[in-house]
Amino acid sequence: MTIYALSTGPGISGIAVIRVSGKNTAEVIKKLTGSKLPVPRVATLKKFNKNGGKELIDEGVIIWFPAPNSYTGENLAEFHVHGSRAVINAMHSAISKIKNCRLAEPGEFTKRAFQNGKINLLKAESIADLISSETEIQRKQALKIMSGKSADKFNSWREKLLKILSHVEAKIDFPDEGLPKKIITEVQKTSNTVLTEIKKTLDDQNVGERIREGFKIAIIGPPNSGKSSLLNYLSKRDAAIVSEIAGTTRDVIETHLNLDGYPVIVSDTAGIRSSKNEIEKKGIKIALKRAGDADLRLVIVSAKNVDFTGVLKGLLTKNAILVVNKSDLIKGKLNSKFKKYENVLISIKKDSNLNKLITKIKSKLKNKFTTAEDILITRERHRQNLKNCAQHLEKFQKKKSAQDFDKAAEDLRLATRHLGMIVGKVDVEELLGSIFNDFCIGK
Repeated sequence: MTIYALSTGPGISGIAVIRVSGKNTAEVIKKLTGSKLPVPRVATLKKFNKNGGKELIDEGVIIWFPAPNSYTGENLAEFHVHGSRAVINAMHSAISKIKNCRLAEPGEFTKRAFQNGKINLLKAESIADLISSETEIQRKQALKIMSGKSADKFNSWREKLLKILSHVEAKIDFPDEGLPKKIITEVQKTSNTVLTEIKKTLDDQNVGERIREGFKIAIIGPPNSGKSSLLNYLSKRDAAIVSEIAGTTRDVIETHLNLDGYPVIVSDTAGIRSSKNEIEKKGIKIALKRAGDADLRLVIVSAKNVDFTGVLKGLLTKNAILVVNKSDLIKGKLNSKFKKYENVLISIKKDSNLNKLITKIKSKLKNKFTTAEDILITRERHRQNLKNCAQHLEKFQKKKSAQDFDKAAEDLRLATRHLGMIVGKVDVEELLGSIFNDFCIGK
């Protein structure tokens, strides 16, 4: 089937780009323009008519990309028209009436590019990440993955394992022929080198996922300590309801922020206290779980409340900042019980010292996003496949006797398979569906 879709954002705009890809693309061009195909890869001004008739839809630019030199590897055309809903709908309607043409599914253009060998799976994912990037660091990471360095590394490991697998299988096929000592040494050395490099890559503090998904900050504390007010201040809008009534927040309220180019997800949680209310108890349980999963915890308490609970004290690790709010209610110095923790004394009501708190948060962000190594892992599926690969390599290294050669070969096959799944070099149809469904239609 030939697919078509709007590739620019929906709504009123100066220009809209409608993309068509597939065997019938040339037929679509001829029908809509009533003329022969334009010069390939040259922007050509044309009038677009309804179904080959004389009723004009719009006048715009067409660019024709014959296969295989196109984004998808198929015949592809881009119709640049005026970006009104009426024009777009009329163009879609005209294309839909041409034989074997249908509206594209989310990510189908990129999926076809992958299936036709124009890009690998990592590049396809990085295209999606680039489209959805909101901060500078996310944009840079997506471009770095698109450059192909990560794919080159995974493919290099895979090729090394395939080479030693061929030696092991040769021993299975010709059991009477002993493997030269040099080859046995090479097999052991190569598998150990690849395993060491994979383990080093896995020990990356999840920086790639943090950049892609956002640095998670949980605001946690007792009721009426100012959690919702702090969330609203950081997000510069009324994201959460603020009330004098204790226990107003029951569920987690999230907001996505851009702090100096760093992607951040801030969560306001239910107040921590002893409660008999079943709904509030569930909210507190969720709050504690969110605090445990967070990259940084802002434990906020009132400056007058020196006896904060043991649960909150337990959350004050190195990945936490004690935020002492309502400094306007105390006179003199901060209570000594707070001083043994990394703390910031603020007043949200009086807008006091909040810049100091934000500076501390930024400092924590920079430390978490710092890495000396090139980022290879940006998604959980990459990490899981690498972990599985490492496990099979460890099993392979434990097999020493000749009787274990069959099992050793299987361990190597599974290790190479998991590396192949990262870049899409094995059958991954089910995986493709989940990846490309995250794309917007038209890409």
